[in-house]
Parts: sequence; C-alpha cells; structure tokens
Amino acid sequence: MADEKMNLPKDAFEPLKAGEQLNNERIAAPSLTFLQDAWRRLKKNKAAVISLWVLIVIIVLAVGSIWFSPRNPNAQNATYANLPPKIGHGFWGFSGKANVAGAVVDAYKQAGVPKGTYYILGTDYLGRDLLSRILFGTRISLLVAFVATFFDLVIGVAYGMFSGWYGGRVDNIMQRILEVISSVPNLVVVILMIVVFKPGIFSISMAIAITGWITMARLVRAQTLKMKDQEFILAARTLGESTRKIALKHLLPNLSSTIIIQLMFTIPTAIFFEAFLSFIGIGISAPNASLGTLLNDGYKTFRFLPYQMWYPAAVLSIIMIAFNLLADGLRDAFDPRTRG
Repeated sequence: MADEKMNLPKDAFEPLKAGEQLNNERIAAPSLTFLQDAWRRLKKNKAAVISLWVLIVIIVLAVGSIWFSPRNPNAQNATYANLPPKIGHGFWGFSGKANVAGAVVDAYKQAGVPKGTYYILGTDYLGRDLLSRILFGTRISLLVAFVATFFDLVIGVAYGMFSGWYGGRVDNIMQRILEVISSVPNLVVVILMIVVFKPGIFSISMAIAITGWITMARLVRAQTLKMKDQEFILAARTLGESTRKIALKHLLPNLSSTIIIQLMFTIPTAIFFEAFLSFIGIGISAPNASLGTLLNDGYKTFRFLPYQMWYPAAVLSIIMIAFNLLADGLRDAFDPRTRG
C-alpha cells in the first residue's frame, strides 16, 4: 500500500497558482458591526419583519389621521346612528345593509344618507364615524405606550445601572425601594391618581411613571452586575475613565440588546393596560375614544351590532400580536447564541 502511494504519476498533482492561494486564504464573510449583524438575523425571521411593517402602517395611519382623518371622531349625528359598514356601492360585508326584524334592509336609505356618503366601518350609537374613532383611539393607545417607553428609558435604565454599578449597601437600599413600589398593585396606583387628578391620559401616565419601569430597572441591574467585573470595564477603570464615561461608552452599548427587547415587551403591556382601564371606565373619559372605550361601547350592543366590537378588538389584537412577534424576533437577533 505504501509502495502504491510512493509511485504516483507526476501529473497527479498540479502546482497551485499564487492568485488562487491568496483567494483561498481570504476571509469571505463581510465585516459587520453588532447592529448590522443583528439586522441581518432579524431579516431572516419572516414573522418579525411582517410584524414590523404592520406596525409601521398602523403608526403611520394613526398619526396621519391627525391631519387626514376621514371625519371628526367626536362629531355626533343621531340620524346616522348604528349604520353598518359600507364601501362605495357596497359588497359582501360592506354593503350598508342590516337585518331588522328578520328582514334585510338598506340602512343608509332608511336613514336618508345622501348618495356618495358612506362610513367604511359604520357608525356607533351616536352616529360617530367608527373608523375615525378607531384611528383616534389607536393614537391614544400608542401615546400611552410611548410614555411607558420614555419612563423605561429615563428612570428604569438609569436606576438599574446606578444600583448595579455601586452595589453593596447602595444596591441593597435601592432594591428594597423597588420591592416596596412593586408591592402596590397597579390598579390601586391608578385609582389614587384618579383621586388626585382627573381620569385621562395624564393619570394613566403618572401611574406608569410610578410602577412601569421596575422590570427594566431589575433587568439592567442584573446585566450591570455581570458586566462591571469583565475585562473591558476593568481596563477602562485602570486607564482612569470616569464612571459617567464608562456607563455611556461601555455599559450602555452592551446593554442595548436587553433594553430594546424589554421595550418591545413594555409597549404592548402598556397598550393593554390602558385598554383595560378604559374598558372598566377609569381610563380615557368621554367623548374621547380609546380602544378600551370602543370595546366597552361595542360590548353593550355585541349581540345586535357585532361590528362595533369586532373592529376595535381586531386592531388591539393585531397591535399586541405584532409587538410580541417583533420582540421575539429582536430577542433572537440580539442573542449571539442564535447566530445563523
């Protein structure tokens, strides 16, 4: 066997050209930053990408309705009360026809609605355009969500980093404060805010400002405790960098994945919290609309006019699902253990 290997013909091997040798040793993978690599992995998650585009469309429509709302969301017209959905000349599900006493009738003709006037998602019991009110309510819900995001970033991140960095007695005292705050139920805090202030966005925002940032603070503290003893932080301290510079240049960029993922879970939680408060009557006050108040109004007439509840419920469900799918996708994208 050894003799056969030694007696190979001369043309069994070919000399390697210099250019081919360089190509074989070249690094084929492109050089990517952490965020570019995370975006590359996020794009592979189809559900997260679709959710991102759905949320962009919803946010653009909700914010754009400030200037391009189909109608005034609070304008009442009792003559046009409880009109079913209709688009153009009408088609299945949007024909403008209703079942009255077992007979299908043209509700728009009975109400004397002029030709060319129609309501895409119908009207409520006061004749208000349901589409305009859903857009307005979505804008209110998103506003509350971004208020929660603001407090998560301003209070939660700073509190968690400060507690984790200094540790010891400072950390112990700060964590006991968190335990006291978190022991008070959110609903009790909201009721106290309503007693002090009027029901509305401000009282909900104040309740979120008091309790909504606790989870973020605990997550950031845990990550800070883990990172502050790592080599790159010790090197920065040895070189004499200030605590503020270390926090901004070294800790915060390495905490960005944890912060972004938690924010994506905070937003749907805040939206559902506002919708729940408005549904039980201690959130957004009339005549303003939110997804919770629209669900409350639709719930009362669900057996006879189900569309008044289905549409706001569908919007709320889509927003919640989209944010949660996007959060799952971001968690996988920022986690180096899931590299593709």
